[in-house]
Amino acid sequence: MANPISTDALPHEAHILVVEDDGEMRTLIQKFLRQNGFRVTGARDGREMWEVLAGAPVDLVLLDVMLPGASGLDLCRALRAKSGVPIIMVTARGEETDRVLGLELGADDYIPKPFGRAELLARVRALLRRSRGEAGEPVAGMAGERIVFADWTLDTRRRELSAPDGTAVDLSGGEYDLLLAFCEHAQRVLSRDRLLDLARNRMAFNGTERSVDVMVSRLRRKLEPTDDSPSIIKTVRGAGYMLVPTVKRAT
Repeated sequence: MANPISTDALPHEAHILVVEDDGEMRTLIQKFLRQNGFRVTGARDGREMWEVLAGAPVDLVLLDVMLPGASGLDLCRALRAKSGVPIIMVTARGEETDRVLGLELGADDYIPKPFGRAELLARVRALLRRSRGEAGEPVAGMAGERIVFADWTLDTRRRELSAPDGTAVDLSGGEYDLLLAFCEHAQRVLSRDRLLDLARNRMAFNGTERSVDVMVSRLRRKLEPTDDSPSIIKTVRGAGYMLVPTVKRAT
């Protein structure tokens, strides 16, 4: 899974959630989709899936059937009851009965393991196009979105941060990825491991636990430039970090 496959363009940075308990497989899928222009978040089980969905718009879910705890089929049923987000079931169980059951529970497509890169990409792109409709309406989360917190504004389409006075603040790719992870999980304590997983699933961040601390320090210097600046990112001793202010979204 090394080289991007050239295909028709889709709206910039569609957000795909990969729910897969096999760490190696999850990493391979995430890397491949990122190489082909998607923003990707990984989850190891249903608990992490719901956490991601609660914090950020998702345009498509790749959902493995064999998961610890609630199965992918159970999660598919529950997710479809709450949302119309496109779902592709991914599993080693390729029998027709399993495919039919997944589709009956609300999945939009089904791809058995092992699968080729071209097939995965084609199915993802085709489903995203179908979900946009004939008129080409953007899928939720694809359109430019502005995230507002403590009078700061993060423009996810332009990947730009604006200070309360409107001044543009430069962010590196890793800083942007980490800040977006904080915004998507605002007012929740995130461990270094969880932040690393969330940010590394994006386009630019390739770090370690130590680099998370360094990146948080750099973000703080930009978000809290003076001693009397309001606290934006809080250190929770022995647990991790938390984005303190509430987050609002606007298109």
